[in-house]
Amino acid sequence: MLPQRQPSPEPDRHLPGHHANPSQIPPPPEHSPRRAGLRLPSLEPSAYGGLLRRASRTRSMALSRLAHSHMLRAGYLPGLFLRNNLLAAYARCGDMRHARLLFDGMPSRDAVSWNTLIAGYSSQGSARLALGAFRDARRDGAVAVDRFTYSTVLAACGGARDGRSGRVAHGLAVVSGLVRTAFMTNSVIDMYAKCGMIDEVRLVFDRAEERDEVSWNLLLSAYVRMGWPEVAVHVLVWMHRSGVKLDAFALGGILKACSELKDSEDVRTMLHGCVVKVGLDLDVFVGSAMVDMYAKNGGLEEAIKVFDCIPDQNVVIYNAMIAGFARLGNDPCPETRIEAVRLYAKLLQRRIRPSKFTFKSLLEVCNLTNAVRCGRQIHAHVILSGLQGDEFIGNALINLYAKVRLVDDSLRCFHRTPKREIFTWTSMITAFVHNEHPVKALDLFRELCYLEKEPDQFTMSSVMNACAALSVPIACEQIHCYAVKSGFDQFTLCGNSQIEMYRCTGDLKAANKTFEKISCLDTFSWSQMILSYAVHGHEREALLLFKKMEDCGVMINEFAFLAVLVACSHQGLVHEGFRHYETMVSDYGFVPDVKHIACMVDLLGHVGKVADAEDFIMKSGLENDAVLWHALLHACRIHGDKDRGIKIAEKLMLLEPYAANSYVMLYNLYMDAGKISLAMRTRGQMRERGMTKEAGICWAEFGGSIHHFVDGDSSCSQKAETFTRLEELLVRVKQKTEHGGMNIWELGFHARKVGENSISKHGELLAVALGLTSLPNTAPVRVMKNQNMSWESHETLKLLSEGKNREIIIRDPARFHHFSQGSCSCRDYW
Repeated sequence: MLPQRQPSPEPDRHLPGHHANPSQIPPPPEHSPRRAGLRLPSLEPSAYGGLLRRASRTRSMALSRLAHSHMLRAGYLPGLFLRNNLLAAYARCGDMRHARLLFDGMPSRDAVSWNTLIAGYSSQGSARLALGAFRDARRDGAVAVDRFTYSTVLAACGGARDGRSGRVAHGLAVVSGLVRTAFMTNSVIDMYAKCGMIDEVRLVFDRAEERDEVSWNLLLSAYVRMGWPEVAVHVLVWMHRSGVKLDAFALGGILKACSELKDSEDVRTMLHGCVVKVGLDLDVFVGSAMVDMYAKNGGLEEAIKVFDCIPDQNVVIYNAMIAGFARLGNDPCPETRIEAVRLYAKLLQRRIRPSKFTFKSLLEVCNLTNAVRCGRQIHAHVILSGLQGDEFIGNALINLYAKVRLVDDSLRCFHRTPKREIFTWTSMITAFVHNEHPVKALDLFRELCYLEKEPDQFTMSSVMNACAALSVPIACEQIHCYAVKSGFDQFTLCGNSQIEMYRCTGDLKAANKTFEKISCLDTFSWSQMILSYAVHGHEREALLLFKKMEDCGVMINEFAFLAVLVACSHQGLVHEGFRHYETMVSDYGFVPDVKHIACMVDLLGHVGKVADAEDFIMKSGLENDAVLWHALLHACRIHGDKDRGIKIAEKLMLLEPYAANSYVMLYNLYMDAGKISLAMRTRGQMRERGMTKEAGICWAEFGGSIHHFVDGDSSCSQKAETFTRLEELLVRVKQKTEHGGMNIWELGFHARKVGENSISKHGELLAVALGLTSLPNTAPVRVMKNQNMSWESHETLKLLSEGKNREIIIRDPARFHHFSQGSCSCRDYW
């Protein structure tokens, strides 16, 4: 039979906290004096007080419970002072549940008891409970609330951004006559500042009967918090003229605020002078703020001088300096990256432990300068420091690897980041988009929605870019609907991406509607719409919209001029194109890049001025860029300049020795010129180097499904039905019209006899045939293709559009072809 447990001594039951925390007190040992009915010897009150103060200071829950347990075992009845210390220890350790139970069990309370309870709730972010305790304290007639009570309540209201309750507490403090002191004035100012009520902050400050240095610093911090550095500078001058001593807190705050000011070199110089005059130029906190201020505004030399003058450098000032190099990391000079890494090496040599901000800035430098090898070494240091789980470092690593097309490494960093914020998801989605994995980007977005995480406008913009790359109407419409339901369509960034999304799917009307609905158009909005008109063959609308953009006073950038030049080049508008090109260079001072020059080469080639186009390339200074010679080779093919085309193709072989497309073009040129042996030699070189021609792929969305057609592949599930439908269409067309020259009708009539090989070489024809069969009679047929169409397909689609009286839209890598009424929007130049 188990021995019965003896009851606790009578005084133990009445101790406050015995009933409050019984489950947390460990049971006495088997042979303890308590088991024998004896009590532990109690300590002196000063000893208990010292233990509880230490527990409160160190936030040690174990020490708090140990002291409380010893009181219970010793049968010690503490006084009000020790009870308040015990209450403070529980509150400081964050155990508010048992602190409240202990508080409720106290036979008597004073203002300190209430203040401790309210402060505990406030520190835990429980503003509602803190206000409730304050109301109970005011109802307790035996206790008079004091200034510390009101200060604690005001701090709780400020922490919760509850300005309404803060006003009430302020009013009660005024009625009680406690706001006349600087202590209460500072509490009220701090509360209003945290609630963003800057007018009330200034009103309280101006009407205060007593002020001290803290009052001025709080006013200064309030304006800094509001993002008004100009006003904060005036307050600083006012402080100086009023004889208030400028300390590190005030100067550090104003320096941080002024780091966001642009074109304010005089203000920065004045503040630097103030720092030197008050003798705080060697202070680490102020020095870090000065380094940050100069670095953010391009004053890297001044930042270095300040950095070198500070004797006791710590990781904070190193971080500020490295971050300064990170902001200039896109400088073409590689010394920028080297200096940032050298500074990091110096930090390690001084045995200063780097923080997560150090690694974040270093990875940003590597990202901006494409320094992948250096970034991998920094990544290794991150792992050794145990910071690989930080979301900001993980985000920087994702961007670093994605920029150099190491998307698998980006994905590994994404999965190894335990706390994935929305910017982490956005970076990974963007990485998939930029590395031509739009399907994976959409799959990741579906996972994001499945986890019930809220995307932001940047996420939606990246998802729309994925839909633009995929060019599937059904996906675009679904994302558009999601954006409308979530309210993201109100953002200009999403609107711009939506214009691009519909442009890439060939829906010009939807792109135009999106443009008209954007409430706040920016330069990119106009440029995207101009480019949409340009690639769809509406050059006049593009030029009119550009003229309207100028008339509206919208800032014009290089991308806007590129869109105009694309419109001119696609339609051969030589005079318009050169006029805008010269305006861009002379009036706006923009330096043309390879895309602008390629448009001009294409423009000259469009009108047959192939020699002029070649001279333009040689004078551009970019004669070794393969993109320009591809544009010229395209013109040579269109106008039949075989000799020049062969010369250009041979040059491309030197510029791109491992580009299969260059070998294929040279092979075709040799065959057209009758140089069979050279053509065979080119094919042999291509085979020796292990290169194969990229397969022609077409895809389209019919009936809610994505259908793919590969040129030369006969494995399509709808193959027989599609061939039959295409033959029927070609028969109907031939009955209405006669076509001279090459007999393109053999493409359909003799398909069965030649094993369907000739038709299977033109996947876009099969896709159009399936679309004409599957879609309603009024719906346009949209097909995407990764290569340029052949002449046979182009002519066939023109005749099909005339016979069926419906629009057929084909997108190739260069432009959109809108076939309607027997003609194409490219006007037979592609």
